[in-house]
Amino acid sequence: MTEKDYNQQQRTNKAMEKQKVAEQKVDVAENKKTEKKVEEKVEDKKTEIKKENKKQIVKKDDASVNGISLPISTKDSVAICKFVKGKTIERALVDLELVSKFKKAIPMKGEIPHRKGKGIMAGRYMTKPVGFFIKLLKSLQTNANVNGIEEAVIVEAIPNRASRPYGRGGMKRKRTHIHMKVVEKKKLKMGKKKWKKELLVN
Repeated sequence: MTEKDYNQQQRTNKAMEKQKVAEQKVDVAENKKTEKKVEEKVEDKKTEIKKENKKQIVKKDDASVNGISLPISTKDSVAICKFVKGKTIERALVDLELVSKFKKAIPMKGEIPHRKGKGIMAGRYMTKPVGFFIKLLKSLQTNANVNGIEEAVIVEAIPNRASRPYGRGGMKRKRTHIHMKVVEKKKLKMGKKKWKKELLVN
C-alpha cells in the first residue's frame, strides 16, 4: 500500500467523521425544536383548561367554613356561637376583638361571675377560644368574597363535641368541631321559606 493511498483513506475517514458530527448536530437541533413545539402545545392546553375551569366555577348563594378538632371547650364554643349568630361577619369580628381586649364579655349561663354589660348577668372573657373563632371568621369572609356575597350574615354557628384524646395523667383533652354558614342579607329579607326553596332548587 503506497503513501498516497494511505493519505486518501485518512482523508475519507476524516470527511466521514465530520459528516457524522454535522448530522448529529442537525438531529439535536431538530429534537430541540420538536421539544419546544410539544412544550408550547402543553402550555396552550393548560391555559385552555384553566379558562374552562374558571368558566365552570358557579357562584353559590351561601358560604361556609368548618373548624375540625379545635382545642377549645364545647361549652365555651356554644356561648360564642350564640354571641356571633345573626350578626354580620364584620360586626362579629369587632365584638370578638373587644372580648379579647377584656372590654366586652360573652354572656353565659350557670354559676359564672357577673359582668358589666347591657342585657348580661353572667359572662366570661374567653381569649383563647375567641382567637380560633376570629381565624374561622376571617376564612369565612374570604369564602364569602369568592362567592360575591355582600353584607354576609351568620345564619348557622354549630359547635359539636369531637373525639377527645387522652393527655398526661389520663385526662381527656378538649376538642370541638365548629360549622359556620353565611348568607347575603337580601336573601334573609325574603323570608326563611322562600330562601330555603331557592336553595333546594339551585
